[in-house]
Amino acid sequence: MSVDKTQNDELNIHKSPKDLTSVTTKTTENLDLQSQADEIFYHDSRLSSSLSSRLISMISLVGVIGTGLFLSSGGTLATAGPLGMIISYIFVATVIGANQIAVTEVTCLMPITSGYIRHAEHFVDHSLGFAMGICNIYSAVIPTELSAVVLIMTYWTDLSPAVFVTIFGIVIVVINSYNVRWYGEIEFCFGVLKILLVICLIIVGLVIDLGGAPNHDRLGFRYWKDPGLFSERYATGSLGRFLGIWKSVGTAVYTFSGIQSVCLLAGESEYPRRAIYRAAKRVFYRIAILYFTTVLVLSMIVSHTDPAISKPDGTARGSAFVVAIQRSGIKVLPHIVNAVVLTSALSAANLDIIRSSRIIYALASKRQLPKIFLKVNNYGLPYVAVAFCCSFLPLAYMTANATSAAVFSWFQNITSSCTLLNWSIISINHISMSRALRAQGYTRDDLPYKFAGGEFAAYYSLFFAIIFLLTGGFPVFIKGYWQFSTFFSSYFIIPLVLIFYTFGKLFWKTKLKSPHDVPLKPLFFDVQQRPEPPYPKLKGWQKLTWLWA
Repeated sequence: MSVDKTQNDELNIHKSPKDLTSVTTKTTENLDLQSQADEIFYHDSRLSSSLSSRLISMISLVGVIGTGLFLSSGGTLATAGPLGMIISYIFVATVIGANQIAVTEVTCLMPITSGYIRHAEHFVDHSLGFAMGICNIYSAVIPTELSAVVLIMTYWTDLSPAVFVTIFGIVIVVINSYNVRWYGEIEFCFGVLKILLVICLIIVGLVIDLGGAPNHDRLGFRYWKDPGLFSERYATGSLGRFLGIWKSVGTAVYTFSGIQSVCLLAGESEYPRRAIYRAAKRVFYRIAILYFTTVLVLSMIVSHTDPAISKPDGTARGSAFVVAIQRSGIKVLPHIVNAVVLTSALSAANLDIIRSSRIIYALASKRQLPKIFLKVNNYGLPYVAVAFCCSFLPLAYMTANATSAAVFSWFQNITSSCTLLNWSIISINHISMSRALRAQGYTRDDLPYKFAGGEFAAYYSLFFAIIFLLTGGFPVFIKGYWQFSTFFSSYFIIPLVLIFYTFGKLFWKTKLKSPHDVPLKPLFFDVQQRPEPPYPKLKGWQKLTWLWA
């Protein structure tokens, strides 16, 4: 030890005062950057970091394949027609792809719990992060998926919806009351079931279409010819077909609403940057393949004028997949499909609790909510935030006093509008990050992970997300279609975010951050201080893990 000290002293003798000052300044600067980085990521370090890349990848997939695909796709088909449905899904998918690029690049630079909520506070405005956090909590605690469970259960029984709200509400609470690794493993199992179900539906759909079902009726593209490629809504002719497609965009948005969840658990993953990048890239390809194949097959085996989907009775019997299977004469499979769809709804309900509780924890860490929400148990679980979110599950009892389908529709509109608002903020976060990079002398090559076209993706997704949001409830403005419940659920999120944003501006007296004021140095310092090993290359049969890992 003394030898090392002597050598250092000898070296320092030959250094000029200018060199010593430079070394001291650099050391002080590094300590300051370390302090800033610790402040940014401190509360994340109190949470469990037990989510592996395998679990992150599956959770990102599970968040997208849900009741939107299994229950709402029939309504989309009835609204837009077969080709119209495919067009709306592809159109929305391009917006999602651009948005996914934006959120992934920002998250890989700043992998933190609650993702884009904290990004808004860091890159744009302190008050914007607060307003978006409150709106996301509002959207996530609305038990959309628990009400979907009630819809699914009506396929088997006429028991009161309150019974199922109670039973499955308890299940959701139990799943979310332990380590996040426990949640991740359960979601992995649900995810495998979902993937198998989608593949099964594609195969069964092709068998039905080609005449292999018990009724031996070969359909081909019969329903594309009669009743036709498009459905007319609210008007006739080309205008009616266009409005049908545009109306179905809202359902497509709801179907894809969980895709941004990939960034929410970054603070609880083992190697967050590489895990988020890999999951985000793979989930888009997986969804593109599974969704569009499923939608194409569905459009071939169910007519968009079938009363079961065009005028549903408010139960799971209106699921287009169940309708097609029943029409073909297959008796047992609809029950299996509904059982897996039930796990899908439970999975999505769990994700809502995870999402809302982590956002509450993040807001509390910025002193925007009471510090009691920062309480964490020995397993790294923010149990007070989880308990608060679970306390809203009884809202699903509304399905006991109203038509289940109507309540599900209200919740779906709320989820869609909040999703579009999230996409807008994600795009704004990325644009603000890009401006800050240029202003402070960084380039896109300095980012830990980047995508081709990433600089322009945010502008594309921002433009269409705003258009979708403003026109999401357009039917209420057409004569004869006014419904206050639809108007409220479609647009209430806009004044809500403005109210909380204004409150934040007045209470904290915050300002929009200029590109020069965005604290980028601590983030790049953290990238250097926490290097992550690359993934090993897959060989042979290992490449099959692309489906789930």
